[in-house]
Amino acid sequence: MNRTGNYCAFYVKEPFSETNLGANTAHDFCYYNTLRMWKGKDSTFPFVDSHNKNYSVRDGSSWETLRDRLRERLRGSKNIILFLSSNTIESKALKEELEYGMNTQSLPVIVIYPAYNEKTDIANSEGIKQSIKNLWDKVPTFKKYMSGVATIHVPMKQSLITSALKDEDVMVNTMKKGTFFYKIQ
Repeated sequence: MNRTGNYCAFYVKEPFSETNLGANTAHDFCYYNTLRMWKGKDSTFPFVDSHNKNYSVRDGSSWETLRDRLRERLRGSKNIILFLSSNTIESKALKEELEYGMNTQSLPVIVIYPAYNEKTDIANSEGIKQSIKNLWDKVPTFKKYMSGVATIHVPMKQSLITSALKDEDVMVNTMKKGTFFYKIQ
C-alpha cells in the first residue's frame, strides 16, 4: 500500500451531531480545516489529507463502518497529526485512531498544540514544558503508546508544521523512535 497521507486525529464530541454541520462544529476540527485551507492556498504545502483518500463517513454511520474507514485511512498514512488542545478529550473514535495507528500500524505522530504559537511555548532548554506534558493526560492512549513511535511536538505555526510534515524522522518507513521538539536557539 502506498503510505503517503497525513492522518488527522482530533476530538469530536460523541455521539456525532445529527445536524448537517456534524464534525464541522467541533472545536478541534477547525484546526484540521486550517491545514486544508493552507493546502488550498499553497499547493506546495506538504499536507496530504488521508481523509480524502476513501469514502467519506456520515454522521449517522454505524461505529463498525466508522472504525473500518478510520483503519483504512490509517493504513494509507505515513503519520498521524494529532491536534491536542485544552478541549481535547479521548473519545471512542480518537482512542481507536491512536491505538490502531500508533500500536498496530506503528505510525509516528506530529502533535500540534493549537493554543501555542512559538517553539518556546512547547519547550525550553530543559525539554518539553510541564504544561504540554499535562495535555498528554487528556489522551491516555497517546501517552501509553508514544514511546513506541516517533513523536514531534509543534505549536500551531505554519512554518514549523511544514518542517514537521517534511521531516523523514516522523514518517512510518524512516522514523526514529523518540520524543522530539524544535530546539530553542
